[in-house]
Amino acid sequence: MKRIVVLIALSFLICTGAAQAKDWTKIRVAIEGAYPPFSQVSPDGTLIGFDVDIAVALCEAIGAEPVLVAQDWDGMIPGLLARKYDTIIASMSITEERLQKVDFTKKYYQTPAKFMVKKGIIPQFSMEALKGKVIGVQRETIHDKYLTDIYGKTVEIKRYGSLDEAYLDVEAGRIDIVMADSVALMEGFLSKDKGADYEFVGPDMVDPKFFGPGIGAAVRKQDGELKQKLNEAIDTIRANGTYEKIQNKYFNFNVYGE
Repeated sequence: MKRIVVLIALSFLICTGAAQAKDWTKIRVAIEGAYPPFSQVSPDGTLIGFDVDIAVALCEAIGAEPVLVAQDWDGMIPGLLARKYDTIIASMSITEERLQKVDFTKKYYQTPAKFMVKKGIIPQFSMEALKGKVIGVQRETIHDKYLTDIYGKTVEIKRYGSLDEAYLDVEAGRIDIVMADSVALMEGFLSKDKGADYEFVGPDMVDPKFFGPGIGAAVRKQDGELKQKLNEAIDTIRANGTYEKIQNKYFNFNVYGE
């Protein structure tokens, strides 16, 4: 009798597991929508940008329907863990701290961080030149952590929900510097008319301790099959020219890195 009960229980667990297994024909993707050119919301309310096109291409390579979910940056990982979506494709760097909560695919791009200032404010970059300056950064990002750990005792840090908010304050003179991904700063501000009087200062910031090996798609730790499918899809779009086509739509240089 005990053996029969055990066999019935095992059969139930196997059937339950099979019922819960995902076929990944539909993948819900979290995207910020406030980080041009990687993601932004068009006038008609559609999510557009490099991250969006990459997400769609990866889903197509898998054979899955992409379902895009707009999500504020602060709630990205909590939303993933709460199963609001299946993956985050939102310019999220792979770091040891984040790996404690979620898993990541291999990188799908990698660009350095930079400081952006009004021309003439810092004629020669140094730690001394930054002393007393107010630096804006998007909160809860790798840039926030880097700035806090490396320059926190030298500068005043002002944190924002999005880079657009930081841009408004640097234009208004309420902050002196903005720190962010170099491509985001170039495409979101420096390349526009309002950016004509601003420039990059200082070195490329690429310390792996803070910035990790690049930008990846985040998944829940238990979703190893999805991670594998996304990794294979990254290889596919890199090999068949899709990645290059998307890259060239937004940039005139290699964003994948070495």
